Amino acid sequence: MQRKRLEIEGIVQGVGFRPFVYQLACRVGVAGWVRNDSRGVTIEVEGEGAILAEFLRQLQEQLPPLASISRLSEQPLPPCGERDFHIHHSASDSAALAQIAPDSHVCADCLRELFDPADRRYRYPFINCTNCGPRYTIVTAIPYDRPFTTMADFPMCPACQGEYADPGSRRFHAQPNACPECGPQLALRDSQGQLLAAEVPLAATTDLLAAGQIVAIKGLGGYHLAVDAANDTALAELRRRKGRDEKPFALMAFDLPMVARFAEIDAIEQRLLESPERPIVLLRRRADAPLSPLVAPHNRYVGVMLPYTPLHYLLLQQFPALVMTSANLSDEPIAFEDADATGRLAQIADAFLSHNRRIQTRTDDSIGRVMAGRALLLRRSRGFVPRAVALPKEQPAVLALGAELKSTFCLTRGDRAFLSQHIGDLKNQQVYASFAEGIEHLQGLLQLQPQIVAHDLHPDYLSSRYAGELTKLPRVAVQHHHAHLVSCMAENCVTAPALGVIFDGLGYGSDGRLWGGEFLLGDARGFQRLGHLAYLPMPGGDAATREPWRMAVAALVHAYGDDLPQLPWLTALPAADLRLLRQMIAKGLNSPLTSSCGRLFDAVAALAGVRQKVSYEGQAALELEIVLEGGPEAGEYLFELQTQDDLLVVDPAPMIRALVADLQGGGAPGLLSARFHNGLARVIGQVCDRLRQQQGIAAVALSGGVFQNRYLTERTLEILGKLNFSVYTHSLVPPNDGGLALGQAVIAGAAGVQA
Repeated sequence: MQRKRLEIEGIVQGVGFRPFVYQLACRVGVAGWVRNDSRGVTIEVEGEGAILAEFLRQLQEQLPPLASISRLSEQPLPPCGERDFHIHHSASDSAALAQIAPDSHVCADCLRELFDPADRRYRYPFINCTNCGPRYTIVTAIPYDRPFTTMADFPMCPACQGEYADPGSRRFHAQPNACPECGPQLALRDSQGQLLAAEVPLAATTDLLAAGQIVAIKGLGGYHLAVDAANDTALAELRRRKGRDEKPFALMAFDLPMVARFAEIDAIEQRLLESPERPIVLLRRRADAPLSPLVAPHNRYVGVMLPYTPLHYLLLQQFPALVMTSANLSDEPIAFEDADATGRLAQIADAFLSHNRRIQTRTDDSIGRVMAGRALLLRRSRGFVPRAVALPKEQPAVLALGAELKSTFCLTRGDRAFLSQHIGDLKNQQVYASFAEGIEHLQGLLQLQPQIVAHDLHPDYLSSRYAGELTKLPRVAVQHHHAHLVSCMAENCVTAPALGVIFDGLGYGSDGRLWGGEFLLGDARGFQRLGHLAYLPMPGGDAATREPWRMAVAALVHAYGDDLPQLPWLTALPAADLRLLRQMIAKGLNSPLTSSCGRLFDAVAALAGVRQKVSYEGQAALELEIVLEGGPEAGEYLFELQTQDDLLVVDPAPMIRALVADLQGGGAPGLLSARFHNGLARVIGQVCDRLRQQQGIAAVALSGGVFQNRYLTERTLEILGKLNFSVYTHSLVPPNDGGLALGQAVIAGAAGVQA
């Protein structure tokens, strides 16, 4: 006979892990006990050696659907003659290392009960079990027990309590467990928040949606604004009220056959759609899609998600698809508290379908797409947070604060990094407050006191100013593109130096200029800038990001000097505006120089006649990618490679001149776009090949928001693959600024170790 103590860390609380252990122990015939603690789960098991070995094997191979083990340690103990197996109450200690599970979609078992007229939870919108339901958005503290969740407001009825206490039940210690007798309830209110006399709030809500009304619906991590996705009038009104002219709306459809009516789905996209995380997935829209064109204007893709709560399934029985967009005004955080929602959304929503289960942590939907045969997260939020990212090695505890747009923060503990949910644009005061609250909450859940704070090198970012207020912590300022490089390396557990192709919008460079088209060599300990795209002026500063035609003029001046070619859109500009802009460029007035690839995309989009002004970030680049689809085009525009101050500089001047010649010859925007993309991918391969010869490095990391572009990324991977490079890309960490904090955290951790 032997006895062992097993200490397990990972996502092992609130996911049915203890009843799984109990049932496994009874099945294989071992004695002992299991309990939650502040680190995870502790098990003591006693039995014959072969039986214990079988118990350990099945323990690790047959986990519950939402569970994961990040660390398991064994300690031999003297046998004590125990005969039975028990589940003990949770214990707390000073080292809180437990990991909270992310929110998960309603499981198949609960879904069957939801639509079973004989079940006591028939059509109950808050049905859940240990395999599904809310987790991160309702937890207030650890260990993850009901008193430390917002479900503490709902004492269980005898029937639910019986399930909760039964190790053989699927609802054993399911902290959100509830039923119509004792759990949360729906309520329907008017636009001013006054309760409506609706006998069945759900049925009344579907009637409102069918009539073209806009309804704010409370979900897991906040409110959505919902309208019928086929109703042009309703969508036009939603865009008017929300102040969202053209940015696409996300859709939710009942099941895959319904999604297939309006979008094309391959096998990998299907797996991503049906995954427990239930992200929004970008899918190619069918030409005959029964959707309003106002869902995603000028876009061949549509963002689609499947239902992830019982309430969603009940709502979507009546509609092919509903628009389900974050309930906020532009640049504001998603509304998640009832009073705040009715206050902020009163001028948008015609009605509110709410419930009385409090949301502890606001969390937007995650967004992904399939690229190069695997999933890529563009926004990592609900369903993924707060799942840890494994780091290559242990490091000091770091708080990393990200950048300014697509804000996230990151906390590290040992060899794990905890990226926050998507927070938004910190320039908005409400978003900034949410950022500060989120840091405090996640630190509390992790029981973590950072030893170092990391922030972007840009001194005026609000995240950098937040770091400045943490006067008791040593601060590490991290260059923006170095953080992108290390974020990609850390996700792929790469520690040896690698080349980095880092293409994005803008980031503060080590020389005080605005970078964004960078070729780096580095690791967590430091980096060298080996090359970049040629600097172009941004006439008007930030105005150039909103009006791509400004970047087009700057590109033309760069390629042609004073003698600009005759182009229809250029001659259509007011002469005074064009003259002023050229003077600004010539004299360097409010025209900061940038090597940004994102701004080069803007220039090409405007030159090709795709987009002169934008209504949301990245619109010009997105539409430039969209127009190239529709047929193969092997042609490419050439860039010139130069050496300046020991740096390799990629000059777009010949590319611009070739594009203008095609344009004057009647070339369609799709042709121009394809040749630009092909040429850019080609020059990435040429630069990497030359840098490999100089540095002897054959590993390349691709990062930055530009590598959300599917065509460019896949073409670049093809070229680098033929050149025998080892290429690393993002998947579960966004390539845009939403993944930046991870790189900052690892760089600051390395700096702390060196210190």
